[in-house]
Amino acid sequence: MKKQLSLLGVVAALAVALPGYAETNWGTRAGSSADLTNGPATRTRENVDYTKYQTRTTTKTYEVKDGKNMYYTQPANRNALYKQYSSGNSTSSQTVRTNRSETVRTELKRKYYLAHPFFQPLKGKFGSITDFSYNMGSYNIDFTTVDTSQYVFDLSDNKSKWDMKQFAIKEDFSFGITDRIAVLGMLRYEVNKYKFDWSTAPDDKMDDDGLNMFGLGAQWRFVDNADWIATLSGYFQHQKDISNNFILDLKAGYKVSRSTIYGLARGWYVDFDGTAYGNGITGINVDGHEEGVFIAYDDDAKHAFYVEGGLGVFSVLDEDWTLNVEGIFGHYDWNNQFSIKGAIGWQPNDWFALNLYAKTSLYDSAEDKKLGFWWWGAEKTSEPGTYMNDWIRAGDAKISKYNETSVGLQAIFQF
Repeated sequence: MKKQLSLLGVVAALAVALPGYAETNWGTRAGSSADLTNGPATRTRENVDYTKYQTRTTTKTYEVKDGKNMYYTQPANRNALYKQYSSGNSTSSQTVRTNRSETVRTELKRKYYLAHPFFQPLKGKFGSITDFSYNMGSYNIDFTTVDTSQYVFDLSDNKSKWDMKQFAIKEDFSFGITDRIAVLGMLRYEVNKYKFDWSTAPDDKMDDDGLNMFGLGAQWRFVDNADWIATLSGYFQHQKDISNNFILDLKAGYKVSRSTIYGLARGWYVDFDGTAYGNGITGINVDGHEEGVFIAYDDDAKHAFYVEGGLGVFSVLDEDWTLNVEGIFGHYDWNNQFSIKGAIGWQPNDWFALNLYAKTSLYDSAEDKKLGFWWWGAEKTSEPGTYMNDWIRAGDAKISKYNETSVGLQAIFQF
C-alpha cells in the first residue's frame, strides 16, 4: 500500500458508505471476524435456559474376607465400648450390644445447574450471566485484480492479513414470570483492535470501543418432564452502526442418567443499517486526507437471513462439576461455518457457578472466496492532488485461512 493510513482513531470502524449505498456494516455473525459467539453478536451461551438434575441415591456395604456383609454397628450405650472395673476388684468385664445395624447411605443433593443450556430462573427469581471473553479473528488477503488505470494505489503485487482482537463483557439478565416463562435483557461492551498487516507497507491499525449491543426477549420452557425438556426463545438485538436482529431459538433435550443430549435450531432476520457489510479501516493519511480500505462480504445486502443447527451434550461429572460440548453448523448469508465449543462448569452451591469455555471454527466456506474491495478518497491519476470523498470499487480480493477463536469465563447467579 503506497500511501499507508496514519490512523488517529477519530473515525468509527466499519461504518462507511459505498456509492449508492447507506451505512456499511461488519461483524454481524459467526462467519464475520467481529462476532465469535455465533449470530449477530449473540451470546456465547446464546440463551438463558433451565433444567434440574434428578436426585440419585446409592447404598454402600462392605465385605470382609469371609464374604459376609459388614455393617456399621451402634452399641446400646457409649460405656459399653470400654472396659469397666469394679471397686477393689482386679477383674474386668466388657459388654458390647449388637442388636442394631445400619447401612451407610450416600445421597446426592438436588441442584439447579446454572451452566445448563436449558437454565432459566424459577418464578420470582432473577438470573444473571456475566460473560468475559477474548475473541480473535483473522484471514489472509490476496489482491487478485486491481484497477490501476484510475487510482495511484497499486496493490497488484501486494498481500495483507486482516486481524481482529476483541475483549468483550456481556451481561444477560433474566427474570422468572412463572416457572415456565422468563423475560430476558442483554448488554455487550467491546474493546476492539483492528489491523491490516500489509506485506510491503506499514500496518494500518484502528481501535473501536464502546457499548455495541443491547437486546430484549422472552423464553418459554414448554416441556420439562422425567425424560424431555424443551425451550423456545425469541428476542430482539440492536448492534450499534450495524443492524437490527430478530432471533428465534428452539432447543430440545433428552435426559439420560446424569446427562442431557440436546439439539438446537436457530434463525434470525438481519436488517442492516446500510446495504453492505464486511471489514475495513478508515483514517487520515500522511498527507492529511481521509482514506480507507474496505473488504466487502456483500456489497448489496440490505437484509439477510441466518440459520444454524447443532447437537450438544451436558453432563454432571460430580455434584459440583459439569461438562458441556456443542457442535454447530450455520449458514450466514455469504459463507457457511462449522464450529465446536467446550465448557467446564463449577457450582459449589445453588445460587452461583463459574463456567470456563473455549470455541473455535473447524471449517469455513470462506476459504479461497473472492470478495470486492473498496477505497475511500482514492486519488485519481487524471486529477493529481485531488481526493474523492466517496467509496470506489478498486478490484477483487481472495481470502484464505479464515479462522475464529474465542475463550471466556462466565459468572452465573440465581437469586
